[in-house]
Amino acid sequence: MRADAVLFLQFQLGRDRYALDARQVAKVLPLISLKQIPAAPAWVAGAFVYQGAPVPVIDLNQLALGRPANRRLGTRIALVHYPQPGAGSHLLGIIVEQATRTLRHAPSDFTDCGIANDAAPYLGPVAQDANGLPQSIRVQDLLPAPVQALLFREALET
Repeated sequence: MRADAVLFLQFQLGRDRYALDARQVAKVLPLISLKQIPAAPAWVAGAFVYQGAPVPVIDLNQLALGRPANRRLGTRIALVHYPQPGAGSHLLGIIVEQATRTLRHAPSDFTDCGIANDAAPYLGPVAQDANGLPQSIRVQDLLPAPVQALLFREALET
């Protein structure tokens, strides 16, 4: 194993593997019931209370594939540190399927896949390994500005 290798949380969207940098992941929780947020985009799954504070949750399957994540044993909520310019970071829950494994790659293992996708700016570079091409997810690019304002309004106003 390379000394510069970084741990990633591996999960799936459809048949493809994706990776979240574990340094951005605060905790991985089982899928729980969420309080719905009326009039939010369909991929905003809701919110729950974690350690006394409300945490918004998005469904990455709904965002990327247009269908909600399957409710299975391997479906989890990854609590990530969502960066906010000038405001530090906030916890954001991301529902991901088959999030039961990790992988290690050096940051330099990830390269641009050569396809620009303006509709999905959160899709990062890919790495090659024995099982294919896991693609990284850029947490900081998950939420468009109007959704950031919806989910983190109080934090943005302080």
